[in-house]
Amino acid sequence: MREEPQRSINTGRVSAIRGSVVDIEFSYHLPNIYAVLNACDNSIVLEVLSQLDARHVRAIALTPTQGLARGMVVIDTGAPLQTVVGKGVLSRMFDVFGEPIDGLPAPENVIHRSVHNAPPPLARRSTKSEIFTTGIKLIDVLIPLERGGKAGLFGGAGVGKTVLLTEMIHNMVGQHHGVSIFCGIGERCREGEELYRDMKKAGVLDNMVMVFGQMNTPPGARFRVGHVALTMAEYFRDDEHRDVLLLIDNIYRFIQAGMEVSGLMGQMPARLGYQPTMGTELSQLEERIANTDTGAITSIQAVYVPADDFTDPAAVHTFSHLSASVVLSRKKASEGLYPAIDALQSNSRMATPSIIGERHYQIAQDIRSTLAQYAELKDIIAMLGMEQLSSADQHIVGRARRLERFLTQPFFTTEQFSDNKGKWVSLDDALDGCERILNDEFKDLPEAALYMIGAISEAREKAKHLSDDEQRNELLSDEA
Repeated sequence: MREEPQRSINTGRVSAIRGSVVDIEFSYHLPNIYAVLNACDNSIVLEVLSQLDARHVRAIALTPTQGLARGMVVIDTGAPLQTVVGKGVLSRMFDVFGEPIDGLPAPENVIHRSVHNAPPPLARRSTKSEIFTTGIKLIDVLIPLERGGKAGLFGGAGVGKTVLLTEMIHNMVGQHHGVSIFCGIGERCREGEELYRDMKKAGVLDNMVMVFGQMNTPPGARFRVGHVALTMAEYFRDDEHRDVLLLIDNIYRFIQAGMEVSGLMGQMPARLGYQPTMGTELSQLEERIANTDTGAITSIQAVYVPADDFTDPAAVHTFSHLSASVVLSRKKASEGLYPAIDALQSNSRMATPSIIGERHYQIAQDIRSTLAQYAELKDIIAMLGMEQLSSADQHIVGRARRLERFLTQPFFTTEQFSDNKGKWVSLDDALDGCERILNDEFKDLPEAALYMIGAISEAREKAKHLSDDEQRNELLSDEA
């Protein structure tokens, strides 16, 4: 049997360097788009993004380009960017190259796969709509998430996106026994270190993988880290047949990295400086997240909204991919109503009678109606006081305020800060509590008795322990 001739190494030379963009001249043959190139003894990694002419390619650096100079030799690896997948990645933290960054040895029992994969074909996708329970009352009752769907956490800086994501990781591992993958795009290094430490302390690291492309890495690395996390998620879904919770913090940083790459590549910017290919790039990432015949990847994505402007192109493009939108409110956070979710702005495609059932749908509609009426009455209360409202309106206000407080919840991940033990609340308990509040069953209890509890059965017990001062303060705040 004749041996195949060994493929000669394809080399080129650097012809131009502009920040993270490098032009390379090849005399043998041009590398393919997405091919990885190595320079400076493999210490500098580049990815081909365009072929300029018959001899030149333009690549984006995935590592800092210090030390690179014109005329230097660049080696074509002939393969796209790859990452490690397998059982060995669990409980570990990786960078965009699949290299561990947690100070531990390289993982065992892993294989390498390309990060550029096609979405699952329509024939393999599940057509059944299922609810993904989170154990968080406000989300499960008013904004039910879809198993295998995509939910967005919208909010400005400092309103609790990362805390909510962290709580969902804890609940996924504890209740669903699935795999959680946390993808940090443009994260601060302290956030990654804190998350790793918190997850280890919470005992959920064994079924979790963390992938980070930090703020100080080049835009090319931040642009690809989402694809790396998705490739790992696809392995657990397709090979291990397990459900995966993919948390992305922050999808806006992915768009921002693409904008930087686009600008460096010399593309003409579109509206507000965003890249003209933003819709395509976001779709290539989002369409791989799906519920198939072997398992589901459920994604929850934090979306930073620039200047709290929901008409920003980044927010608008992201909205189009989501089955649920969870909008965080700075006003709710300032009132101490955590999770600080604006129930009236948030919505879910799952909230229909055919999916969640008639009772659940009716309770959710009644809650929204009550909160909407309360929002309309707030101006009158601010100007004239509660006494000027009719008796019926006063009942609506009391009902709405009790619902707002019952829909708060102590989180497992904030126990060390609040001294409140975290609570997982089943959907049945959450619906039962809301229904009984709507029926005015707890109008004799102070509102504080419903604040930061789990199931409604805890309310009367908490009311007994409320001091006279607390109840007096509540009455004074109501009058104010």
